Amino acid sequence: MITFNNMKNRILITLFFGLSFNGISIAQQDAQYTQYMYNTISFNPAYTGTRESLSGLFLYRNQWWGLDGAPDTFTLSVHSPVDFRKKIGLGLSVVRDEIGPTAETYIDATFSYNINTSDLSKLAFGLKVGGHILDVNFNELNTFDPIAEDLSGAIDNKFSPNFGVGLFHYSDRHYVGFSVPNILETEHFDESLSIDNQDQNFIAKERMTYYLTGGYVFDVGAYTKFKPALLLKGIDGAPLQADVSANFLFNDRLTLGAAYRWSAAVSALVGFQFNEQWMIGFAYDRETTELGQTQFNDGSMEVFLRFDLFKAYDRIISPRFF
Repeated sequence: MITFNNMKNRILITLFFGLSFNGISIAQQDAQYTQYMYNTISFNPAYTGTRESLSGLFLYRNQWWGLDGAPDTFTLSVHSPVDFRKKIGLGLSVVRDEIGPTAETYIDATFSYNINTSDLSKLAFGLKVGGHILDVNFNELNTFDPIAEDLSGAIDNKFSPNFGVGLFHYSDRHYVGFSVPNILETEHFDESLSIDNQDQNFIAKERMTYYLTGGYVFDVGAYTKFKPALLLKGIDGAPLQADVSANFLFNDRLTLGAAYRWSAAVSALVGFQFNEQWMIGFAYDRETTELGQTQFNDGSMEVFLRFDLFKAYDRIISPRFF
């Protein structure tokens, strides 16, 4: 059971929920990733099939170790081209976010259509269609706010349909993408919550999020490649989030890098390509905000496993590690 009766949990509820008990609200946001360059399909459907193989990824992120009820994110995706000209891609993405008494599950089918823009590059148009399942169980916690001591009730398997779009221009050396993964701004209401014996509306709002990404692969030696990458994330009513990363790939096997999330965190990244099919990666974030200076936060970690099967061998794709 999660209890909000000490400083650690006061920090958590303040950061995540911003509860206002005369009309409770939670502002939903998309999951956050440090290794976004390997997990592009989760926020840009145009990435679907662009690896020209049956590609799958499992990613787990634990944010803010030591903080009870802090976010746990589980991501599973699989996608592939489905025609011999590799113009059409189909995929499936499942993301589950658990934060305190809330659990959110996103299930999306993704589609892309690719056109050649040169002999070496393509432009993909993406569409995703799916839904969002929200669970909130306030019976699992006791709030520290005396006004809300009688808070009870839940939202159970509240389903909301949604869709998103994206663009992805890419070659073996570069990529630029823009996407809006959830266009519908859904509000969830529940009349079952009670505060001081008065029925209240519970509101959880999903806000539209905009993503702009880019990266390039440079040769810096016979066995070394360098890839800077950028992600800009904009949400209505929130500051612009900028993630800048720099990765080095050695001998097409070992990846070492660092990243900076503007006014939020610094990160270290490492990855290893076992063979042409399997890759594993790990990232560690350290907060640069006041939260990072507390004894309750030991940083965040992220690990992923990716596979690529049935690759098209008519093209050299080894320089690409996004």
